[in-house]
Amino acid sequence: MSAGWVAGAVRAEGLVGRHPGGGGAREIAAGPTLGDGLRRLAVTPYGRYARAAAGLAEAQRAVSATLLWHLRVLAGWLPPGGARLLVPLAAGFEIANVVSRLPAPEGRRADVPEPYRLGALETAWRNLAHTATPAQVRAVLAASPWGDPGGDTPWALVTGMRMAAARRTAVAVPAARRWAQGRAVLLTARERFVYGRTLPEPVRRDAVRLLGSRAPDAATYPEFRDRLPAAARWVLAEAEEPDGLWRAEARWWRTLQTEGTALLREGRYGPRVVVGAVAVLSVDAWRVRAALESAARGGRPGEVFDALA
Repeated sequence: MSAGWVAGAVRAEGLVGRHPGGGGAREIAAGPTLGDGLRRLAVTPYGRYARAAAGLAEAQRAVSATLLWHLRVLAGWLPPGGARLLVPLAAGFEIANVVSRLPAPEGRRADVPEPYRLGALETAWRNLAHTATPAQVRAVLAASPWGDPGGDTPWALVTGMRMAAARRTAVAVPAARRWAQGRAVLLTARERFVYGRTLPEPVRRDAVRLLGSRAPDAATYPEFRDRLPAAARWVLAEAEEPDGLWRAEARWWRTLQTEGTALLREGRYGPRVVVGAVAVLSVDAWRVRAALESAARGGRPGEVFDALA
């Protein structure tokens, strides 16, 4: 194993060791006010970005920005070309940047946050940043590794990017393929059987690549579950009906935590340790964001938070 991968893996383990974990998140969640939660957050690695947060949304975004910064730091420790492993794993930040530029259902957003600074982890952001219309966003996506989302409505653009992120992760990060399949299952199930939408053809093709040819075209949710390949069926084990997809989401995050931790403990420095660290860091950020919301609501952790933490 090259010295660069060893250094990256050691750095990855160090980053994970500094984060609050489930116990720390529960302490944040138990705070009777958001202010109490933020005071607990201040002594964690998230404190640097969250220090000036004026409310829940800003605090949660600061947690996400901290995660992105740590992924960028980690990418800098990897050997030449190693950062490409992290690009699909960080795709959610580029999606968030695009979402913030699209018209909201009720009209253009009044307060557009500063875009996440992606650095070496961007896919097409430097071109997307100069778009002014959804049609221009689609054109840039179609000419990039994201691929054509199949439409230029805000829904089509975001759904296309989310499914493309799962497809790109499964191809470029073998250790994360199972997680990518799980995301594809959740996205397909939600769009088809909660919102009653037909997937744009490029999105359907990506779903077929990840889930096989039978499941994406299922007429009902039970049929969808039955048609999933065995490797992807696990994510819906606790969601017998579409209204239980929140349990499936929590199961996905728990699996990410468990399997990411297992990769970290393999004892062989290399890409799998780095992927495991990204998984555990991502879960930690997701959990802390949920904890801050709990604190803002009076320190009463909700069922979804309890299901994870």
